[in-house]
Amino acid sequence: MFTSIGNIVTVDSNVESPLGTPAAAAQHRRRADPAYRAAQAGLAPYEGIARLVILRRSELGLTQSELARRMNTSHSAISRLESGQHRTSLATLERLARALEVRFVLGFETGPRDAPVRDLVSL
Repeated sequence: MFTSIGNIVTVDSNVESPLGTPAAAAQHRRRADPAYRAAQAGLAPYEGIARLVILRRSELGLTQSELARRMNTSHSAISRLESGQHRTSLATLERLARALEVRFVLGFETGPRDAPVRDLVSL
């Protein structure tokens, strides 16, 4: 089960750990679940927004707290937004764009995915 050599402890991978499932095994199990994959696919756009927010915030040299003050919201709201695991409203995205000193562009896309036709409006 456990092997100890000096201060190093190793765990036999064939034995259930008292600490729970290893992260890689848990991730593999979740990815096999169709409901989990569907939920992850639904959050993909919000993960993209999160990456953009983090990048722009760092370009401006802002902390999450400073961005929250600019948006008149809480630090925890910014943290949730940057996690990419929560849906956000259009109103929040508009405030976010102003706080990050960028334009918020919204649109629709038609046609094939490899050559889409986009209709956009800047808010």
